[in-house]
Amino acid sequence: MRIYALQQSEEKQSIIDAELRRTLKAHTTPVITAAIDRTGTLLATGGADGVIKVWDIRGGYVTHTFRGHAGVISALRFFEATGSNNETGSSAKHRRKQRRKSSTRQDQEIEDVGLNGMSLTASFRLASGSEDGKIRIWDLEKRKAISTLDSHVSVVRGFDFSSVENALVSASRDKTAILWDARSWKVRKVIPILEGVESVGFLNDGAFIYTGGDNGRLRIWQTDSGREVTQEQDTGDDGDGIVHILYHSNLDFLLCVHADQNLVLHDLSPLSDITADATIEPLPILRRISGTHDEIIDLAYVTPERSLLALATNSEDIRLVSIATQTTSNAAPTEAASYFGADVALLSGHEDIIICLDVDWSGSWLATGAKDNTARLWRVDRSQNSYKCYAVFTGHAESMGAISLPRTPPQIGSRAYTDPLDNPPPFLLTGSQDRTIKRWEIPRTQPSKADKKVPRALYTRKAHDKDINAIDTDHNSTLFASASQDRTVKIWSVEEGEVQGILRGHRRGVWSVKFAPKGTPTITGDSGPAASGNRGLILTGSGDKTVKIWSLTDYSCLRTLEGHTNSVLKVLWMPLPQAPSTEEPSKTTSHQSHPTQIASAGGDGLVKVWDATTGEVATTLDNHSDRVWALTVHPTRSTLVSGGGDSTITFWTDTTSRTRAATAAASTARIEQDQLLQNYIRTRRYRPAITLALALNHPARLLALLTLVVNTTPPDAGSLSGVAAVDDVLASLADEQLFALLRRLRDWNTNARTAPVAQRILGVLVRTYPAARLAGLKGGGKVRGAGLKEVVEALRAYTERHYRRMEELLEESYLV
Repeated sequence: MRIYALQQSEEKQSIIDAELRRTLKAHTTPVITAAIDRTGTLLATGGADGVIKVWDIRGGYVTHTFRGHAGVISALRFFEATGSNNETGSSAKHRRKQRRKSSTRQDQEIEDVGLNGMSLTASFRLASGSEDGKIRIWDLEKRKAISTLDSHVSVVRGFDFSSVENALVSASRDKTAILWDARSWKVRKVIPILEGVESVGFLNDGAFIYTGGDNGRLRIWQTDSGREVTQEQDTGDDGDGIVHILYHSNLDFLLCVHADQNLVLHDLSPLSDITADATIEPLPILRRISGTHDEIIDLAYVTPERSLLALATNSEDIRLVSIATQTTSNAAPTEAASYFGADVALLSGHEDIIICLDVDWSGSWLATGAKDNTARLWRVDRSQNSYKCYAVFTGHAESMGAISLPRTPPQIGSRAYTDPLDNPPPFLLTGSQDRTIKRWEIPRTQPSKADKKVPRALYTRKAHDKDINAIDTDHNSTLFASASQDRTVKIWSVEEGEVQGILRGHRRGVWSVKFAPKGTPTITGDSGPAASGNRGLILTGSGDKTVKIWSLTDYSCLRTLEGHTNSVLKVLWMPLPQAPSTEEPSKTTSHQSHPTQIASAGGDGLVKVWDATTGEVATTLDNHSDRVWALTVHPTRSTLVSGGGDSTITFWTDTTSRTRAATAAASTARIEQDQLLQNYIRTRRYRPAITLALALNHPARLLALLTLVVNTTPPDAGSLSGVAAVDDVLASLADEQLFALLRRLRDWNTNARTAPVAQRILGVLVRTYPAARLAGLKGGGKVRGAGLKEVVEALRAYTERHYRRMEELLEESYLV
């Protein structure tokens, strides 16, 4: 058990800093449940061995240890009750008998570790429930069980106490909730819930009871009558089950914790004016908070401002997540969330896992395809906080695997351009595991529930021999492409639904296909240049680990990109740079030099950005630990978003222009410093010259300078190096500069031609600095490499070699 101290961050108010204060060994078996009293000083923990311990949180020690349950402790609750002489429900004779045997019974059932003088526990009780369905009420002052309640027949999962009603409510997986009288500890009422209950509690001073359980629906009951107040609700999916509900009397909402690790806030205001026999609709949802995202299958930018991200997360629902940069740190928990990563809406309607999604040119219409063999078109209106299903397309015999909307913007100034929310896209294209493609007519007005007329398919084509993985529409909405596991990509006309060409060349199934955007420049293929022309280019990614660029003029492969070590699951074209305006002619050069880029995501967990012109990898982005299924790009900012099987969404920002600018600035600064260094050398300003040469890491310039100094004729009188000014500079070097110079001397000393200069300067340093100063040198800052010991050893070894060579030359001179 770990105890943390929580406090608001000094740097950012929206962040809570957690400081670990104490780590305790709570139980010898796993801790199953815990509860804190209203004062925040006591903590109760229940283990799998049936033992309950009460802890002083600040002191970190055990105040009580209770034994009595035969199985796992499944629920705990502190409460304060005003007990009476007959609160145990037993006779006076029985109580006297119990007192006579108290000394032996307490030794067997209760290990008292002491209250440390805590008089606050005089009226404190602790309710505990276990997997055997029994409930025990413990008196913290008497340190024993004052009552055993045995009415549940399954695991007890929750408690709550109402001082107004003077009653305890318990809930169990036996599909019931029981109201107990706190004086006699007898059953006051049994409420049939008809679902396994995981959490229960009182609302409005005990007037209502809330429950949540297997069905994943929050339900409200009247305490007096046991009648359900909320209207009947549909049963949720397996992952929707409620595992816990949090409520505080000072807040006007309930927080439900669901099995899929999501938090849902429900508004309690409808309960304020409810009449005796009335029923209300389920409590409205104020906000959703995602605890985790499941495997990311597909994603897309939505809304005209591209301020939301639509996520298909291996579930039947689409999550809309805010990617706005502004924060609302001071906003109330129930206010509409607009901070980065906030859950904005949940689009529910599909009955099975959503496989694919696509968005139109405006971002106001979202199309989804799922394993329930249907496609849906959603109207996304962020300004009105409205996210509704506009139409359902039914007709495929098997799971939907690909979907596409036209991306051609209407004529500027037209009604469809100025008001896209009231003008849905003209058609929808879908592909399925039944190996067919369909073009659907989208109704101009939303069909009503009473209207039996459903959207119809304008045509259906048997497209491939295996599953269809992807569909894409070109920028003119005249062609569309379908990619399949049969290793082919087919180009179709949108109007007639006839095959215009077939792309063959991949050795495995094709996972993704994308048409080049309008204005894509010429790309030189392996066999020569190929103009995009009127028909353009198309990009494919396959299970054979390659990305291919094809010409739509003759349907030939222009270039094959290899680099992934697993299947390429998603490909796309990076947005073309915006053409510079006539007012900014300085941007023309950078616009023309910006290469055409493509991006790919693979089963190797990598995202690669390629230069389409050269076929080289521009960069490799690595932040995923599992295959990357989803990849999209912002239409104007070139921000890549990737999602994969590791449930991680990664945002990648294009820093090419900033990197180029920084590189150019650094290059300019280095050229200026080089010129400055040459000026110092030419004017014999030795101090700034030596210091700058060491700072710029220019060993050649430094060697030339020191060679000039050593060979000075005639040398200055009394100078060790040959120039007195250089002696002064060498005598005043900082530790980092001195260590850098020693490393240069070590390198020069290995060469017979530069060794005299190295020996001369080394002699100056040895005579100038004391041994203690040299021995304490460390290579700090940007200096990396060998330490002082290695530098000295290298200097010694080559110095000895030079002396031996000189001695041999001297001996040979005698012979001459």
